[in-house]
Amino acid sequence: MEKIFSEEAYEEMIAKLFVRFPSFQKAGASAYKPGLGNMEFFDQLAGRPHASYRVIHVAGTNGKGSVSNMLASVLASQGMRVGLYTSPHIVDFRERVRTIESEGTYSLVSKEYVWGFVNKWQETFDHLDMSFFEITTSLAFSWFADQKVDVVVLETGLGGRLDSTNIVTPVLSVITNIGLDHCDMLGETLPEVAFEKAGIIKPLVPVVVGESHPETDPVFERKVLYTNLPEPAFMGSRTEIMSLLTFADKAEPRLWDRHEDVLHGMDLKGEYQRKNLRTVLAALDVLACPDQADAALAAIMHTSARTGFRGRWETLSDDPRVICDIGHNEHGLRNNFSQLEKMQADGRCSHLILVYGSVADKDVDSVLHLLPENASYIFTQARSKRSLPATEIRDRYLAFCASCGRSACDVLCVASVAEAVKAALDIASSLKAVDPDSSPLVYIGGSTYVVSEAVAMF
Repeated sequence: MEKIFSEEAYEEMIAKLFVRFPSFQKAGASAYKPGLGNMEFFDQLAGRPHASYRVIHVAGTNGKGSVSNMLASVLASQGMRVGLYTSPHIVDFRERVRTIESEGTYSLVSKEYVWGFVNKWQETFDHLDMSFFEITTSLAFSWFADQKVDVVVLETGLGGRLDSTNIVTPVLSVITNIGLDHCDMLGETLPEVAFEKAGIIKPLVPVVVGESHPETDPVFERKVLYTNLPEPAFMGSRTEIMSLLTFADKAEPRLWDRHEDVLHGMDLKGEYQRKNLRTVLAALDVLACPDQADAALAAIMHTSARTGFRGRWETLSDDPRVICDIGHNEHGLRNNFSQLEKMQADGRCSHLILVYGSVADKDVDSVLHLLPENASYIFTQARSKRSLPATEIRDRYLAFCASCGRSACDVLCVASVAEAVKAALDIASSLKAVDPDSSPLVYIGGSTYVVSEAVAMF
């Protein structure tokens, strides 16, 4: 008997999907199922839908979401219909699966399509015990084929070598950067993490690496070389093989001379976007794109508006100014906290008020020394089971301050994100009441969950 779609039935199905096949975003490492066997088997059953379009595959520790969205925006500006697969989502998991149109609009996969796809394949999902990410990736592949997209920008979920997305053969592989994150699954050293990310490199496929590093560059060079040595197309020429590899920060992309104007006009405002922009422009050179340079640069500047990209140095309020960012590891938070300190030092804000939460499987201690010293802190926890208790973050922070003689007099601990944000806004209001000319800034971050709950409030 065919099941009838309704909003109530859809929501019930999604709730069961999250419980039966938990996402890494909700469950952490317990939801991570490395290996490609399930994906390859299901892909054959579904008719290999990803073979009907070109794919740009994007991996990296940080920045892959920004790079993927910028690339999708540019490709759409050149008249292509673009599929975009990213994670995590902020509010609705359908944010992971989008199409970007040439006129600058985007669409999420429809609820009806999700409903039909899951019901059609439910028994197979059960039989294979597929993970949430495997199901979502398979859904995306099929939807993009049905939507007849020209190209898909495909972001890995975790790592690369064993990631569910890694059954594709792309026209370009992009690896943004390498940092220490998810070390329990990807490795304890930069070369070990780089090895996992380099797993998306395929024979005869060009590779752009966003940020070079003396510890990781040899990993990528060896992977490109060993992957292509058996290829008769290269006739054993090492120089020819290595021409497939581009380090963006060592290259001079064709449109880089206009990068300052682009950065100034971008709706993605984090200073870390400078590196991401260079990676995108280097990737476009490898793709021999764009034909319309002005349209491409305009598309980059309006990436967030054209693709619906959220949670990256996003302004949620102007009075008081509230910024959120899903940066959650040492590699990413170093940039964010440095930018906040610069804003305070040059007078762009008078006071920093940080709403900060983390998940239990992150190395919070490695972040403590990065926290701006001259700031008010409201430690909190999201509703996720993965959240680290706010009291534990506070205690670790106070212990850190005591160990280095740092002042820690302005610290609150609030058990919910909603109450923490309210407390931050109250502090900002009280500062404005004392000095109307003051410009307090509220920053919300530390985990995707904290940002997600905050975004829903605004």
